[in-house]
Amino acid sequence: MSETISWADFEKVLLVAGTVVKAEPFPEARKPALKVWVDFGPYGEKKTSAQIAALYKPDELVGRQVVGVINFPTKQIGPITSEFLLTGFTTDAGVVLTAIDKPVPNGTRLA
Repeated sequence: MSETISWADFEKVLLVAGTVVKAEPFPEARKPALKVWVDFGPYGEKKTSAQIAALYKPDELVGRQVVGVINFPTKQIGPITSEFLLTGFTTDAGVVLTAIDKPVPNGTRLA
């Protein structure tokens, strides 16, 4: 079981909705991954490397809304600087992206 956190701890994590504007293969990655660019509305466009290539193709991601953590420090992943964490659930088949079932404005914060 995980440690209990306070509401104030949760509020520190900036989880927001955004729309994928570009995605491409990331052949330089050690594990199968894609480079993904997301429009987070007022927070701007950010890019990341995501180990989602087992279940997703770049062309099926463009236009899809996703959830990202946008207030982690940047992280260098090979030749790309990751600017956010794309959220999902690890399964035996691969990472399943966190789903938004109805459109929301880009930059909307998870409540």
